[in-house]
Amino acid sequence: MNAIIIESTLTCPECGQASTETMPTDACQWFYDCRHCGALLKPKPGDCCVFCSYGDVPCPPVQAEGKSGCCAPAA
Repeated sequence: MNAIIIESTLTCPECGQASTETMPTDACQWFYDCRHCGALLKPKPGDCCVFCSYGDVPCPPVQAEGKSGCCAPAA
């Protein structure tokens, strides 16, 4: 079993700047305010969180389960 990585570098699609952030280990983060330009990032369709959409490492729940959509709201 691989260790869960809790840091991910988010790259803003608006300004292209990157910030390394600590991810929550028990939930997905649906919103993130870019530290550089102030853009509000939201997950891309089909992704459970901003880390899965814009990070270099997927969120801890996805790492643990090995699948996407782990925290998507129920339909």
